Amino acid sequence: MTNQPLPARPVPDAPELFTWEFATDPYPAYAWLREHAPVHRTTLPSGVEAWLVTRYVDAKQALAEPRLSKNPAHHDGPAHAKGKTGIPGERKAELMTHLLNIDPPDHTRLRRLVSKAFTPRRVAEFASRVQELTDQLIDQIALEGSADLIHDFAFPLPIYAICDLLGVPREDQDDFRDWAGMMIRHGGGPRGGVARSVKKMRGYLAELIHRKREALPEEAAPGEDLISGLIRASDHGEHLTENEAAAMAFILLFAGFETTVNLIGNGTYALLTHSDQRARLQQSLAAGERGLLETGIEELLRYDGPVELATWRYATRPVSIGGQDIAAGDPVLVVLAAADRDPERFADPDTLDLSRRDNQHLGYGHGIHYCLGAPLARLEGQTALATLLTRLPDLRLAVEPAELRWRGGLIMRGLRTLPVEFTPRDRLGSRG
Repeated sequence: MTNQPLPARPVPDAPELFTWEFATDPYPAYAWLREHAPVHRTTLPSGVEAWLVTRYVDAKQALAEPRLSKNPAHHDGPAHAKGKTGIPGERKAELMTHLLNIDPPDHTRLRRLVSKAFTPRRVAEFASRVQELTDQLIDQIALEGSADLIHDFAFPLPIYAICDLLGVPREDQDDFRDWAGMMIRHGGGPRGGVARSVKKMRGYLAELIHRKREALPEEAAPGEDLISGLIRASDHGEHLTENEAAAMAFILLFAGFETTVNLIGNGTYALLTHSDQRARLQQSLAAGERGLLETGIEELLRYDGPVELATWRYATRPVSIGGQDIAAGDPVLVVLAAADRDPERFADPDTLDLSRRDNQHLGYGHGIHYCLGAPLARLEGQTALATLLTRLPDLRLAVEPAELRWRGGLIMRGLRTLPVEFTPRDRLGSRG
């Protein structure tokens, strides 16, 4: 009797992607892709075809791969598809020349200019303002006993913080809040609302840059706002055009608020649904310790981070990732959420462990496009969560988890609302 080869195990059907059910919990689908199709070609809801990279080792390679360009000019798709990548409205508003759309040497030049605003020292100097904003927002809800933590807290905190950093006058910041609110609805608002908001923001930024240039003092003051710093660099030979300055201010606002909205929202939700981890963190904070808060923020970024897919990349020439050949001109999307739950890299990846030490997650990217604002986002996330858990210690969900809805959209992952309840607190008397 001859040995017959064992029949190949049938591969189960691929899960359906980008449905509302998928948005609620994409992790089982990502686990399937990691195992069966780690570099997977799919048609996105927009109709654009792209490769999804889901394993950690492949994701890390792709994020640092020089043959994957950030410039949409390398997209070899049909003409109708070219406007469907990137941030809605940025093309018509002439806001394309920012860090998420360019490669070296332009990327190197612009990043060097902006990085001065995000040094550890500059972020540390901003900590008191972030704490002040956090306390003000909690003061506004403390007496009520209930709130929508997205609308009332997680959304306004980073908006006002990044506006302060950019140098947007206080009297104009509510306009920015309205425009930003429209931008993150991802189809939940009126048709064309995102593009209109981007256009309004671009017009305002151009006018603000002009006004600041006219009034710019010869010498920079300590803690000078970022837009003034960009203007000063431009006027001193760094060749920053007005379009580049407006696009840079726009992307810092866009990337600097929605990621933090989702970090605070997703992080709070994770803590409210993992009572043991939340209790550990509250005990640590009550003892005046910061270690668990710091490792905890990193774990929340890994476990259910604010950026689900890294922003668009395009192959400039043929490249192989994870054994899969990718043709020149093809779009590539690195699935950070899948990579950060890869069991080949993280022990018990589906378990939330705030004390996790070996945690080189990709939540803020990797390589030359690593998120410039990560130190500020970490500061805001730590401040927000620590203050919430300290000032509203019995914070709890006001609805069942199944009732919550996640925003539609390709790149970001965040909740539409987060209804909570708590014992009403005296505003000033309850501050830590």
